[in-house]
Amino acid sequence: MTTHDRRQFSRILAAGGAAAGMGLLFPSASPRAAAEGATEALLLSCMDYRLTDQTTRYMSGRGLRDKYDHVILAGAALGALTEKFPAWGQTFWEHVNVARDLHKIRKVILLDHRDCGAYKVILGEDLVKDPAKERAVHTTQLKRLAGMIKDKYSVLQVETLLMALDGKVETIS
Repeated sequence: MTTHDRRQFSRILAAGGAAAGMGLLFPSASPRAAAEGATEALLLSCMDYRLTDQTTRYMSGRGLRDKYDHVILAGAALGALTEKFPAWGQTFWEHVNVARDLHKIRKVILLDHRDCGAYKVILGEDLVKDPAKERAVHTTQLKRLAGMIKDKYSVLQVETLLMALDGKVETIS
């Protein structure tokens, strides 16, 4: 950025605040739309860097681009449930509350993934060697968290999903 560009940007911010500057930098971003609660869902996914692009593509492919809040915890469902890191669960529930109040979400999407390092850390077992067992363990955690969400917020829909490392997603029911 040149000195001239910095000065012009500073004048824009001084004249209209950060929102005016953001409108010029990101014209498709609508602060008003965000404030009106256009969010459809809250997504809980894992922090695994290998799947960030696939997760975004998956959500966009469902027509949810810019229509969901995103909470990221190591282990996704297990991260929200583990007693090993209790603050993670508290954080998840606080995010659900804020998303309900602020963005009027109607759904929570729980997206676990295969070959999850957090499952190894928290459970002390490498599940990837037995895909059927790995799926069963994820299913247990996803259903447990989904049940807790439904008990606390009966009006919210809950989806439980498992993503492979190639980005393919299967519904867990």
